[in-house]
Amino acid sequence: MKRKAYRVVFPVALVVVMVAFLSTIFFVNANLSSAAASKKKSPAVAKTSAVEQTEAQIKQLQGALNITEAQKELWDNLTQVMRENAKDMDALTKERAESTKTMNAVEHMKFHSQITEAHLDQLNKLIPPFEAFYDSMSDEQKKTTDTIFRTGKHGKQKRK
Repeated sequence: MKRKAYRVVFPVALVVVMVAFLSTIFFVNANLSSAAASKKKSPAVAKTSAVEQTEAQIKQLQGALNITEAQKELWDNLTQVMRENAKDMDALTKERAESTKTMNAVEHMKFHSQITEAHLDQLNKLIPPFEAFYDSMSDEQKKTTDTIFRTGKHGKQKRK
C-alpha cells in the first residue's frame, strides 16, 4: 500500500516542482519584457528624483496642515531631515545607475538590499523629528495627517 502511495506522490511532487520552475521563468521573462517595453517610452516621461518627490510631499503637507508659528521650528527640523534623506537617496541611485547595466543577478540583489537598508536608515532618522512635530499638532492636524498617510491625498479615502 505504501509503495502505491509513493508512486502517486512522487510524480505529483515532480509536476509541482516543474510548474513552479516554469512559472518562475515565465514571470522573469514577463518582467524583463515589460522592463524593455518601458525603456522604449518617450523621453518626456522622465523619472522624478527623490528631491523632487520630497519637495512635492513637503508642499502637500504644508498646504494641508496649516502649520502654526509655534510649530515652525519642529516643521523646519522635519523638512531638513526629509531633504537630506532625499539628497542621499538621489546620490546613491545616481552612483549606481551607471553600473546597473553590467551587474549580474547577485549584484542586483545586493544593490536592492543596499537601497532597502538606506531607506530603513532614513526612516529611523525621520521618525524622531516627525514624532515631535506630530505631538505638537492639534487634533484636526493629526486627523488630516493620518488621512494623508493612509490615502496619500488630503481628505480623500482610497477605495477598497
